[in-house]
Amino acid sequence: MIMTGSLKSLLPHVLRRIVRSNRLSISNTSGMAAGYKQANIVILHKSLADDFEKFCRANDGPLPLLYRSKPGDWGCPSLSSESDIRTDCLQYRIYEHGTCTGSLKNLKEYSEQLKDMVTFYLGCSFSFEKTMQNAGIPVRNVEQKCNVSMYKTAVPCYNVSTFCCNLVVTMRPIPESKLEAAVLATSELKEAHGAPVHIGDPSLLGIRDLSKPDYGDPVHLHPGDIPVFWACGVTGVEAVISCRAPLAFTHSPGCMFITDLKNDNSTVKSSREAPQIYCISQDPLLYSFVSAEAAQKIKTLETLIGIDPGERGIAHLQQQNELLKACLSISHARAVLITTGFPTHFTYEPPEENDGPPGALAIAAVLQALEKEVAIVTDQRAMNLNKKIIEEAVQLGVLKRPVPLLSYQKENDDSALMFLCENGNPRRPRFDHLIAIERAGMAADGNYYNARKVNIKHLVDPIDELFLAAQTIPGVKTTGVGDGGNELGMGKVKDAVKKHIKNGDVIACDVEADFTIVAGVSNWGGYAIACALYVLSTCEIHDRYLRKAVGFPQFSNKAVWLSALPSVTKEEKLLKTLVRHGVRSGKTASLEMEVDGLPFYNTHSLMIEKLL
Repeated sequence: MIMTGSLKSLLPHVLRRIVRSNRLSISNTSGMAAGYKQANIVILHKSLADDFEKFCRANDGPLPLLYRSKPGDWGCPSLSSESDIRTDCLQYRIYEHGTCTGSLKNLKEYSEQLKDMVTFYLGCSFSFEKTMQNAGIPVRNVEQKCNVSMYKTAVPCYNVSTFCCNLVVTMRPIPESKLEAAVLATSELKEAHGAPVHIGDPSLLGIRDLSKPDYGDPVHLHPGDIPVFWACGVTGVEAVISCRAPLAFTHSPGCMFITDLKNDNSTVKSSREAPQIYCISQDPLLYSFVSAEAAQKIKTLETLIGIDPGERGIAHLQQQNELLKACLSISHARAVLITTGFPTHFTYEPPEENDGPPGALAIAAVLQALEKEVAIVTDQRAMNLNKKIIEEAVQLGVLKRPVPLLSYQKENDDSALMFLCENGNPRRPRFDHLIAIERAGMAADGNYYNARKVNIKHLVDPIDELFLAAQTIPGVKTTGVGDGGNELGMGKVKDAVKKHIKNGDVIACDVEADFTIVAGVSNWGGYAIACALYVLSTCEIHDRYLRKAVGFPQFSNKAVWLSALPSVTKEEKLLKTLVRHGVRSGKTASLEMEVDGLPFYNTHSLMIEKLL
């Protein structure tokens, strides 16, 4: 038998010859023929071939199609010379009516049946392991001399005909300091599954226990390692099981077909297309990524809204990349709860100011366009006012449809949890992101203050409790948008508010949000969130990560998303609606400029006519 020592340096055609002679004492091909492409194998009856190819095209992250043979063709001339698919994998599996009925060293005894069958060669992540090592990234499964870990997920693939299954992923532990390098090293190797589809907690993919892979071997994490998941060609095995074909063959997971093609034909991304990595949650751990170009646009938005027309000193409250990280988190959310309302005009009826509602509706409009669930929670006393505003926003075309309007009152210690979760169960949250924009926030003494230190607690329902409760619910994140430090969520920067903002020692909000967006006018922050979500939705790198590289990009909806963005016309209509209902201005500002070719305008607050 030939041992593993010198196999890494052997050329593919030599390795195939050795495999064919059944003289290897290895259980998988990880690390073999380093730098050459390896392939997953699926062999199906010719009557299923067209549908399976469509399935591969629809899920090209896990199933990058390298070659499709003709019926009965045992070679693959564009991938290798002198190969025979009947003999050139270390081990095969046979499936009958969706059940694995055995393992085989070769398929020669099925040569007659293979004459009516088609072989699909699908890209494999073993192909990029040498690239990662060259970039200084440890490959733990190679270090530990074992197969890579492979897991079934709860992520459905795009179904085609009888091919209906969930995504399978590989996991490689990566040191946190090497995450961005790992994404960059693999993102252009699309024939080897490309960039990761998930970085962080495996439970978010429906994986319960990393120590128990569905295929392959457990790979142990070193201290400081983060689990990183790539789409896996074993998804094809699951597809074979789902179609219940009378007879089918696959490689045995980890026992790949080694091609003669090198991984040296990828194009290097320009700096503006390179992915950037951001941690957006610690519980559960979740990283997201976006192109440098999209990130820069959002950073430009953050700079623009940070202009301080009232000279309040808000520059001392601003934290870098909060807008970007908040919107990355929102883009991952399924359902979003928005709250707004600051009764600064406490001697009038209604006491609300018109900074807040337009920004809240701008966020809601884009969330609707992105087909996310969205609701608004407000004070009980303001329900009728907000209901009318929402109804008119629909009539004016600002909103696609009415937004559910909720109120919150504390009845007992579990009220907030019952409001946010089904039956108060933290494992079943109704919302996974909460946004407060220009919402009165509770100070350290339990009161609510306007900028002039006037206590307005009698006009404010305890919606802060929802943000406090969210801190105890894994996976629920919060964003606060404000312009003075007394708004809900500004507790994250309360020390700076107390030091630099007039009356800050009294008015500073004590309740923190995970992300704090500080703007010259809070509506600007709402408009920036809406536009940043659009930027992320049109970013190919981020879109692929969100959909886990299965299915198709939704860029055909770009016109719908664009039409949902805030504009001069929309805000003028909304402001007139607010005035008609007695809502007064709380602050004014004037700003008109162009940044990076993107025009911005405002009358009362920031106006965005178009983004691109």
